[in-house]
Amino acid sequence: MVPWINIWRYLLMRRLFLVLAVMLSGCAGMGIGLEPPRVQVADIRVQEIKALESIFQIELRVLNPNDVAFEVSGLDCELEVNGKRFATGVSDVKTRIPAYGTTTIPVMVYSSVVDVVRGVLGLQGTEALNYKLKGRIRVKSDTFGATHIPFESEGELSMKGMGQAQ
Repeated sequence: MVPWINIWRYLLMRRLFLVLAVMLSGCAGMGIGLEPPRVQVADIRVQEIKALESIFQIELRVLNPNDVAFEVSGLDCELEVNGKRFATGVSDVKTRIPAYGTTTIPVMVYSSVVDVVRGVLGLQGTEALNYKLKGRIRVKSDTFGATHIPFESEGELSMKGMGQAQ
């Protein structure tokens, strides 16, 4: 009776090992050759200024450089201006970005008065602001499932026209 138990245990362990090996190789193969979405600031607008907080709406341009579509289910970000933390925010916008496509995602970002003052000190006569945007975007695809992908971009925001009524 004991030899049958050992054979049964051996076969069971062999099957479990095979299933585990297939699962791990499948997970390792997902996402091969996929690039993260590219995210840039497309627009920034003042929404509200309070006694201790300022609220801005930024439009983020999200580009999908892959041959598969992404489902975006949210993102979080932090905006630095001239090397100083300026604002942070989140968005739960759900949208689909087609393969090799692009879309804009609105994000409300919040800044304390201290961060705003720190960000605008010494800007007199400046025509552009250097910004750095970093965060994580939650994407889902039939190819690789759901995951958070970090992003980071840098650029300049023109001061021309800021503060003027539209």
